[in-house]
Amino acid sequence: MSLKFFDKLSQNFIELLNDKDDYNVIIEVENKEKSFTAHSNVLKYRSSYFRKELENIQPNEKNIKIITKPSISSKIFDVILKYVYGGIFNLKKVETRFIFDLMLIANEFKLEELSNKLETILIKDKASWLKTHFSLVYRTIFIKENFKNLENFCNDIVVKYPNLIFDSSDFTSLPEPALVSLLKRDDLQMKEFEIWDYVIKWGITQNPTLPTNLGDWAKENFLTLKTTLHHCLPHIRYFHITNIEIYDKIRPFRKILDKQLWQDIKLHLTVPDRPIKSIVLPPRTLFSTIISEDHAAEISSWIDRKTTTYSTTNIPYKFELILCGTRDGFAPQTFWNICQDHACTIVVAKVKGTDEIIGGYNPLAWDNTLDGNSNRWMETKDSFIFSLKNGNIQNSILSRVKETKCAILNVCKNQKFYGPFFGYGFSFYSQVSNFNLDCLSFCNNSWDYYEKRIKTSSDRFSIDNYEVFQVIRK
Repeated sequence: MSLKFFDKLSQNFIELLNDKDDYNVIIEVENKEKSFTAHSNVLKYRSSYFRKELENIQPNEKNIKIITKPSISSKIFDVILKYVYGGIFNLKKVETRFIFDLMLIANEFKLEELSNKLETILIKDKASWLKTHFSLVYRTIFIKENFKNLENFCNDIVVKYPNLIFDSSDFTSLPEPALVSLLKRDDLQMKEFEIWDYVIKWGITQNPTLPTNLGDWAKENFLTLKTTLHHCLPHIRYFHITNIEIYDKIRPFRKILDKQLWQDIKLHLTVPDRPIKSIVLPPRTLFSTIISEDHAAEISSWIDRKTTTYSTTNIPYKFELILCGTRDGFAPQTFWNICQDHACTIVVAKVKGTDEIIGGYNPLAWDNTLDGNSNRWMETKDSFIFSLKNGNIQNSILSRVKETKCAILNVCKNQKFYGPFFGYGFSFYSQVSNFNLDCLSFCNNSWDYYEKRIKTSSDRFSIDNYEVFQVIRK
């Protein structure tokens, strides 16, 4: 059995630090306005940084080595020395920005134990501060490149809210490692051609001498851009970009791609089943092209009948995409083929030419197995329809079912016109059998099975896309 007395040991070393009679190192900070005394043997054995630094410094006439760190504050260095000598750091009454700056300096001095601990504290206990100061945190940690947990924390936010970085005014000053780390993510919530546009923008900005007009570019200009984007280009999902987007976006910059890759892209466009030599990365797993995490949090609070909205970091449900109109098709029967027997589903639709997002929640299972020509109303008190705030739409609208016996309509298998149907408040309907779905919103008083209108007009309208999610409690 070993007896450990670390408290007394720590106290004695702190006393040694405070003893000004036997030091052989002076550390000058804050532009040499403040200085600290220390002992070379303690510094060398506690930090490989100080070991290397002291080996390269010649002592003065008093046999004292002087280290100058002009950009470090005396408050931070005082904490660093007390940690080096006594292994202590008191977090009480310390601002979060101080913890963040201390973590950076601890990393610089290769004090991994302290740096890693502070990184963990920031993620677990100071997440709100990290989000509030997101731009500062994001750019700083990727310059240092030693904070993998913080990198993952930040990237988990960016992939859900890419506009935080990609639409920021200083996007083009983003460090290359930060950009590459995002491009590697399969869950980056952006369309691939949009990612390509931003990558090109970033690359061109790194080379301000490139001609403004692409038509004036020479071979050397394309080579310059290709070299700049050397680490970015392999992470674009070229084979998941549409023909039109390839023509409009990729083709003008084809000279920055390897010849084999461009040949394979053209082959894939014309004969998609033919084998190709280039690496085909998987498509990005987009959460949604219609709703955001904020929308998911709000819908989740409605499902649980909460009076306050869940935070995006505390959503109790997973929204699993099971149908996407632009991917799976808009034919009415497509909905029933895919969503048959799925319960607890959210249907959302983007109204064409507007900012409107409307939808509905069905806690029951969709059923298209009814024989004959009769449809069947399903009873539930938990369904609701809604309109989500988005763009110029300032407020969301929640409309819970009022006529509970006519909440959801399950249609017979012989019909070919109806998709999801929420009372007469929100439904999908095609005037032509097996053709694209139009969206109908009947909110007139005589058809009012839900509490309130979710759309100002009850006229038929078209949609850009619609999606169906199964909502699963985590």
